[in-house]
Amino acid sequence: MMSGPTFPPLMQGINAAGADPFDAACTEAARGCDAGTILYDANPERLRAAIVLAPEVPLSDAAAMLPLTGVAVQNALGALGPSEMAVHLCWDGPIRVNGALCGALRGATDTADASAEPGWLVTGFELVFARPDMAGGETPDETDLMSEGCVDLTPVDLLESWSRHLLNWISRWEDDGMGPLHAEWSGLAHGMGQDGSFLGKSGHFLGLDEKLGLLLRTDGQTMLLPVTDLLEIRT
Repeated sequence: MMSGPTFPPLMQGINAAGADPFDAACTEAARGCDAGTILYDANPERLRAAIVLAPEVPLSDAAAMLPLTGVAVQNALGALGPSEMAVHLCWDGPIRVNGALCGALRGATDTADASAEPGWLVTGFELVFARPDMAGGETPDETDLMSEGCVDLTPVDLLESWSRHLLNWISRWEDDGMGPLHAEWSGLAHGMGQDGSFLGKSGHFLGLDEKLGLLLRTDGQTMLLPVTDLLEIRT
């Protein structure tokens, strides 16, 4: 039987017990729960987790917590998974392991005003650990962690590691600004320098602006898709 997770100081966990942790976290955030509250559902087939944050900066800056959450996922998998396993982050949310889809990131907040300080911000992720009903080769663009060699990795171990990496990156972001996060995320970006489609717009993924917004070249013009466009607005 899996034991419950242990989180770092300033973080506390709530087992969502089969409910959607992301939706539950948004509900708890709107009720005014403490920042650092992590809601999770860790079972042998998938891990879902979300954290309630209360960044005291405008949403345009606070939105960096979404890609930061993804970097913490990658760092945790890098620390606990096979050394040869490649984990990359798609700008608009999907998480790829050895090139195939294995999970996704989500974010939500209570305001659509990028210049306003949000009352709360929730970021979360889902990772597929095992797909017992799926035979190999049926879905070549999808995978799970067990198929990629993470046979000894448990969802609780990954959840704990993610929370530690998340806290570390939040501290770095607060102390050193966007620079270290920008450099780290850029090295993990899937599809940079290639053509792609993002939020319904197609073009060439040129790179990132200073706030990790996507620079998309299309029809001879460069447009900026800010990270705030990825956040769900829940009022």
